[in-house]
Amino acid sequence: MWEYEHSVETTAGREVLWQHWSDMAAWPQWNAGIEKIEIDGPFAVGTTFTMTPPGDEPVTMRIIELVPGELFTDVMDAGDIVVTTVHRLEKAEGGRTRVVYRTEITGPAADQVGPELGPAITGDFPDVIAALVALAEG
Repeated sequence: MWEYEHSVETTAGREVLWQHWSDMAAWPQWNAGIEKIEIDGPFAVGTTFTMTPPGDEPVTMRIIELVPGELFTDVMDAGDIVVTTVHRLEKAEGGRTRVVYRTEITGPAADQVGPELGPAITGDFPDVIAALVALAEG
C-alpha cells in the first residue's frame, strides 16, 4: 500500500467548502489539475466522473462514499491498483475548518506502482486545497 495525506486549516465554513465540492462541473475553475470534467450523474454515491488533466489522458472515477457537509470518497479501479481518495472537512480549533485530502493506493501492484504513481496523483494537493480555500474564503 502507498498513502499520502495533506491538510490545511481555514476560516471558511464547512458549508461554503462543501458547496464548491458538490458543484463538480465547476471544479476546473479552481482546480488547475483539471482541464475537463464529464459527470455521469449528481454529486452522489455511485456517480462516475472523468477528469482530464492538462496534457494527459482522462481518468474515470466513481464516488463510493458521501456524507454531506463532511466528506466524499472517490475511487479509480485499474485492476492491479485501486486509488482511493478521501476529501474530508473537519472541525478545528477556534471555529476553523481543516480540509483534508488523503489518497491510498492498494492492490497487488500497489507496492511497485504506488511510489511512482502516488506522487504524480497527489503532487498538486497543496495547490488544489489552497485554491479551494482561497475561493471559499473570498
